[in-house]
Formats: sequence, structure tokens, C-alpha cells
Amino acid sequence: MSMDRSQAWELLNKYNKEPFHLRHAVTVEHVMDWYARELGYGDEREFWSLVGLLHDVDFEQWPQEHCVKCRELLLEAGAEEDFIHAVVCHGWGSCVDVEPEKEMEKVLFAADELTGLIGAAALMRPSRSTRDMELKSLKKKFKDKKFAAGCSRDVIARGAELLGWELDKLLEMTLRAMQDEEDAIEAALA
Repeated sequence: MSMDRSQAWELLNKYNKEPFHLRHAVTVEHVMDWYARELGYGDEREFWSLVGLLHDVDFEQWPQEHCVKCRELLLEAGAEEDFIHAVVCHGWGSCVDVEPEKEMEKVLFAADELTGLIGAAALMRPSRSTRDMELKSLKKKFKDKKFAAGCSRDVIARGAELLGWELDKLLEMTLRAMQDEEDAIEAALA
């Protein structure tokens, strides 16, 4: 690993100012950390987390070059090639032709869009939280193509397929990750 969390946070904030983008980055960071622990990659937690934190480092300023511009930004920051590949491949099919290969890359590909959908669903709840959200409620929102229309259901479904999981497993695990990490996400943004 060529950078630590504080350096990654500084890099993210250099190119991102919108609270929405920063919240999304921190959410994906914590979800990736949760998945690393859950899937038995505890010794790689920092790598998974930092890839999650920086996966959209280029999106706010260069949306038309998303997953392309980040290579340049990450190289300048001293990131190693495996880190850059992991970040870039989450845009497979929509931004780049770099396919997710490792399980961590497939998790990021699958969970990135889904965290946005779950976050939007949480904002519609009286609690404005994921804590009291049930899987059936999330599945209903997933099926409603007009709800959070910017969150690609095709990418989420393709991500589950890449992982060899049923869609319900991906939905349930990512919801649980966001529920378990909600306090830590809020603390990181405070």
C-alpha cells in the first residue's frame, strides 16, 4: 500500500467538494471494509477500504472521463498498479473496458451502485436510516425503476452475477453492511 487513510482522504478532498460525493465515498469505504471482514479478507481490509474511498476520486470534476482520469490522479499520488486497477475496473462496461478480476473488484463493482440505491431508500424512511430497513422494502425499491433512477439495476445485477451470487444475497449483504457501518460512516463525516 502506497498511501494511508489520511493521505487518501486528502486526495479525495482535493478533487471533491460536494457533501454528496464525500458521503458516497465514505459509505463505500466502510462497506468495502465490512465485506473484507465478512468474506475472510481481514488482512486486506485497508486495501479494500481505500479502494472504496477513492473509487470515484475523478467523478466530481471529470464525469465524462470517470475511471480514466483517476489513473492519472492516482499515479501522481503514488498509487500502485493493483490499486489503480481495482479503482478503475468498477467502471467496467460503462466507462472502461477493464474487467473486475479479483473478488474485491467484483464486490466494488456490485456494491457501488447498490449503496446509492440503499442510501436513497434510507432517506425516504421516517428514520432516514438503514437500521430499520428490511430486505423486502429494499427489493421493492430495486424493482421500481423510477426510484433512484441513476442507480443502474443492470450493473447491480451484473455485479451479483460476477460474484456468483443470487441478487437477493447481494442486496441482503450490502444492506447489512450499511446497517452495521452506519454509525462509523456518520462519525467519519462529522
